[in-house]
Amino acid sequence: MTTATQLALIPSTDDDERQALLDALRRNLQLLGEIAIRYEVETRPERPEDMPIIYRPETVNDLLGEEMSRLAQEQVRVLLLDRKNRVVGQRTIYQGNGYAALVRPAEVFRPAIVEAAPHIVLVHNHPSGDPEPSGDDIKLTKTLAEVGELLGIELLDHVVIGSDGWVSHKEQGLF
Repeated sequence: MTTATQLALIPSTDDDERQALLDALRRNLQLLGEIAIRYEVETRPERPEDMPIIYRPETVNDLLGEEMSRLAQEQVRVLLLDRKNRVVGQRTIYQGNGYAALVRPAEVFRPAIVEAAPHIVLVHNHPSGDPEPSGDDIKLTKTLAEVGELLGIELLDHVVIGSDGWVSHKEQGLF
C-alpha cells in the first residue's frame, strides 16, 4: 500500500470509540452465527491433509511470489490457515491500481470468519517492484493485528512481494 491507501477503520484513541468498535464487532459476529445456524453452514468443513503448510515467509513467496510479482496492479490476498498452518483457502480481497489498494479490515477477516480459519497471512504486491513496506502498509498491519486479536483470528504475517524480492512484516518486527 502507498500513502494513497485509506483505512475504513481508524484505530480508536477515545474509549467511547473503542467501545463502539467492540460493540459493532460483537453484533457482526452474532449475526454471522445466526446466519450460519439458519442456513446450516458447516463451521468445520472437511479439508484434505495435503494442503501447503506455511512455516515461514519463504513458503508464502514460494506459493505466490512468481505470480504476484508480475502483476501490473496492486493486489491484496489473504491466505486462510487452519490450526496447523495448512492453507485451507486463498482469497483475493482487493484489486487496486498501479499505486494503491483500498483495504478495509472487515474484508480481510470476512473469509476467515466464514471458513472458520483461526490464522491468516496477508499478502500483497508492489507493482513498482520494490517490496519495502510503506508507512501505510505498516499502519494497516498493526490495525489488522489488533482487529484479529479482537476476533480471535491471528494475523501470522503480512508479506509484501515485488519483482525485487519480498519482505515479511513479522521478520522486520513491524507488528
